[in-house]
Amino acid sequence: MTYPQTRADSDVVDVLHGVSICDPYRWLEDGSSSEVRDWITRQNEFTDAALADRPGRDEFRTRLAALKNHDSQGAPRRQGGTWLQLRQEGLANQPVLWVATPEPGQVPSAGDYRPLLDVNALSKEGTLALSEYALSPDGRHLAWAVSDSGSDWNVWRVRDVASGEDSDDVVRWSKFENVAWLPDSSGFLYVAYDEPKEGQEFTAESTRQKLKLHRLGDSTANDTVVFEQEDQPTWGFGPEFTHDGRRLIIRIWEGTHPENRIFLSSFVDGRIETPRPFLQQADAAYEFLGGIEDELYFRTNKDAPNGRIVAISVPAEGTADGSAWRDVVSESDDRIEKAVLAGPEGAERIVVHSWHHATSRLTVHLPTGGDDVSVVELPILGSILDFRGSRRDQLVFFELTGFSNPVELHSHDLQTGETTRVFRPQEDPARPEIITEQVFVQSGQARVPVFLVRRKDVEPNGAVPTILHGYGGFDISITPSYSAERLAWVEKGGLYAVACLRGGGEYGQSWHDAGRLANKQNVFDDAIAVATWLTSESGWTTPKQLGMQGRSNGGLLVGAVMTQRPDLFGSCAPEVGVMDMLRFHLFTIGWGWVSDYGCADDPEQFRWLLSYSPLHNLMTGTHYPPTMVTTGDHDDRVVPGHSFKFAAALQAAQGGDGPALIRIDVAAGHGAGKPTSKWIEERADVLAFHAHHLGLDVAANNEHPNR
Repeated sequence: MTYPQTRADSDVVDVLHGVSICDPYRWLEDGSSSEVRDWITRQNEFTDAALADRPGRDEFRTRLAALKNHDSQGAPRRQGGTWLQLRQEGLANQPVLWVATPEPGQVPSAGDYRPLLDVNALSKEGTLALSEYALSPDGRHLAWAVSDSGSDWNVWRVRDVASGEDSDDVVRWSKFENVAWLPDSSGFLYVAYDEPKEGQEFTAESTRQKLKLHRLGDSTANDTVVFEQEDQPTWGFGPEFTHDGRRLIIRIWEGTHPENRIFLSSFVDGRIETPRPFLQQADAAYEFLGGIEDELYFRTNKDAPNGRIVAISVPAEGTADGSAWRDVVSESDDRIEKAVLAGPEGAERIVVHSWHHATSRLTVHLPTGGDDVSVVELPILGSILDFRGSRRDQLVFFELTGFSNPVELHSHDLQTGETTRVFRPQEDPARPEIITEQVFVQSGQARVPVFLVRRKDVEPNGAVPTILHGYGGFDISITPSYSAERLAWVEKGGLYAVACLRGGGEYGQSWHDAGRLANKQNVFDDAIAVATWLTSESGWTTPKQLGMQGRSNGGLLVGAVMTQRPDLFGSCAPEVGVMDMLRFHLFTIGWGWVSDYGCADDPEQFRWLLSYSPLHNLMTGTHYPPTMVTTGDHDDRVVPGHSFKFAAALQAAQGGDGPALIRIDVAAGHGAGKPTSKWIEERADVLAFHAHHLGLDVAANNEHPNR
């Protein structure tokens, strides 16, 4: 294929630890330059022309729109007498925030809610997204943040809940954390960065975070710094007050390191006292759940790779490191994903969400510990996406989904033990019967769980067009969840395989550790083992009919596997991926990923990274599978230069007939907050690309026995 011309600067060479590294496409890292903008336009025109005649593109668009066209409701939150709930209505680009103020002590019904904040009205293209929000303790004020075009940057405003009017309060240059309202509702804490230089808003390194206090009605110029550590520029801060307002808990994180610190402060007479260390060793992960009198409850993996719940008494002075802790929920074979301390005073309960072979399990425990445990029976084998409970209510709400089940909202009564389905989306009468099975594939010493999603009448015949999806990193668990994209594929007769690779969080910290740093190759080996199983002993498919896709760290996964084993795949889609493993730490929050990847500044870690870096392992003349790279030009999480450089290098190296395309979404970022309309266009293109190269006959599968 004759690709759009890309300038290659052969004189751009770095010498790292005695090794010369040529980086001819480095100029593509500057996404604000006119030359790069022109390159984006030409590449998008080329890709659009290449996809124009792909059968199934229009069919997938239509079907994705139909599968997305249903209402959904999220788990409600409460402060004071005010309740908030996110609702997605049909094909609206963004969800709407609804509010209810029922009689004291009452739980609002669906009809009690009214719209409070609709960001769809703020942007014709739907590129403004509600990224964070928090109610003041008195329920009168809503702090809400929007991100533009998928950026991580938040702009905060304050809305009067009763009138729906916004005040003049506007806070900029904040990201990564929600705000924490002062107990007296007079203002809130937020995390802030220095304003970046013009033109570097989407690439400048995100360091030197500060925890600031904004008082309602004040100019942000008067905002005071509550906490910072000038000698620790990579520290980030997550503030949260205890339910009684007595204490401020500050979670101190450093990039994506699994370990964190906890500092404490007190709120006295409207003033925040100087924070002091509480858990300062950074020897484990600590998530604050709540407090009962002078005991603070945490989820931690300290001496427990799968997690446990502990209660720690607050010492009069000094830290809690090394002091006697009380076990409330002991470690088990299942990984604890999340927990909440909920229920009215004197009747508190700890609700624990765990992963059992990558499916959700929900249990209720007494804060005193012991064996008095109740198991919440879930109606489907699936995943809890979110669950919430407050210290004032005996109801806990949770969102439940599965591979073929859109998100349902349930409530669980901590007093009666009754579970009720609050909301269920209307089922699509045209949808065929979809089944899911879980298998385990041996990869070295590991048994890798794999979910196989298919139409009921599709059986392993050795030639089923198949997409393999994976992630394998950052302690993130890949579990059953509803996806219109996945259903659109399997409805047409394809198989969708979802692999739970090492590096994720499905089996706790030991599983994560087995796929990071010096062990990162295990993740790629796991994916290769699953691909080999799918194309050999399982009888499902062949390499020519196996595609692979993944996003972000999953994009790295696809890039690494396709460069190591190009013979295993008939199509690949590395999306918003980390593709240059020698320079990722130089942009935005990339420095924070060294906990999983390592850093090229270190000689030993440089060798790990160079061995699998997708950009640096492309070999000229190799027959790579048909590939479509995707990214967004406003991605300030994994900057688009990664994808730009990889696509340019792949186009130059391709020795086979397979196309090497890049699809660049304009006015879009890493993925969060992407408008529904843009999402449908992008996912239809990716599915049509796979269908064409894997041999899925979209037209022939419009009708089938189960419809």
